[in-house]
Amino acid sequence: MLTITTLKQILAEPTRIVITTHYKPDGDALGSSLAMLLWLKARGHDVKLIVPSDYPSFLMWMPHQEEAIIYTENKDLADGFIQQADLIFCLDFNGLARTQDMQAVLRNSEATKIMIDHHLEPEGFDQFRHWNPESAATAYLVYDFIVNLLDDRASITPEIATCLYTGVMTDTGSFRFQSTTAEIHLVIADLISLGAKNSEIHELVYNSSSENRLKFLGFCLLNRLVVLPEYKTAYFAITKEDLARFNIITGDTEGLVNYALSISGIRLAALIIDRTYQIKLSLRSVGTFPANEICANYFNGGGHRNAAGGHDDLPLEQVVDKFRAVLPLYKEQLLGN
Repeated sequence: MLTITTLKQILAEPTRIVITTHYKPDGDALGSSLAMLLWLKARGHDVKLIVPSDYPSFLMWMPHQEEAIIYTENKDLADGFIQQADLIFCLDFNGLARTQDMQAVLRNSEATKIMIDHHLEPEGFDQFRHWNPESAATAYLVYDFIVNLLDDRASITPEIATCLYTGVMTDTGSFRFQSTTAEIHLVIADLISLGAKNSEIHELVYNSSSENRLKFLGFCLLNRLVVLPEYKTAYFAITKEDLARFNIITGDTEGLVNYALSISGIRLAALIIDRTYQIKLSLRSVGTFPANEICANYFNGGGHRNAAGGHDDLPLEQVVDKFRAVLPLYKEQLLGN
């Protein structure tokens, strides 16, 4: 593994750098990546941001997001940049499989890989790692990397502060999750002092829903919400026909699972979606209940204790049955205080 001293020496001279993140980037993934893009470009590096797929429309206002190369739309161009890169910054993921179609070209790249992430159990593809599974967001770790490891707070512009604020805000549920520590609030205060306009960012992210998305939300609450009080669990099971009916696009299902978790007394919530090529699961929990354990043990996934995801190749109905069959195994924990 590289030391921070060696990495500083590498970054002291202009070099070819690629930044990437996980498939279907969320606010933390894109915010971290854009902040790193702006910081590295300001230091004179030749930098390309390559994202594995498209991302939600409510993030398309972010500074310089138009510079992102979407891998599924520009594979040959992206592959060329990856093959030529000297450094690859891997942000908000700890296993190359999270990049889906980019996995092979990244694994075969001879570039030095730098991982900045907060997910459990890193794969080990990296040569430098700034990692903390207790961190609220990768954007916080990017801030820590720039400000504390590289002692370069002075280089954080209002645009960089905006990107980092967005990342932390979205990954902490607007600062309401347990991961929102006093340190997070101090960093957020610093980002505001550096130019992040908190109220404007919140407005752009959370008050930009389409009419279709709101109608879809109402439909799901009325027709797809299932509550299992005997397990303090609630879930949505969304069919591919549901998605087509409301013309659902990337980002439109974001936050839906939290409505199930918001029901009084519920400790575990799930969003199970038929994405045609695969069934996707998003689990959220409260307290000490290990949502990540269910995803890891039964649904080819993982994540954080209170926020995890997975997938399955079975039909939607069978995945729902499988999820429900798991609940009795956790009944004592679900019903505990």
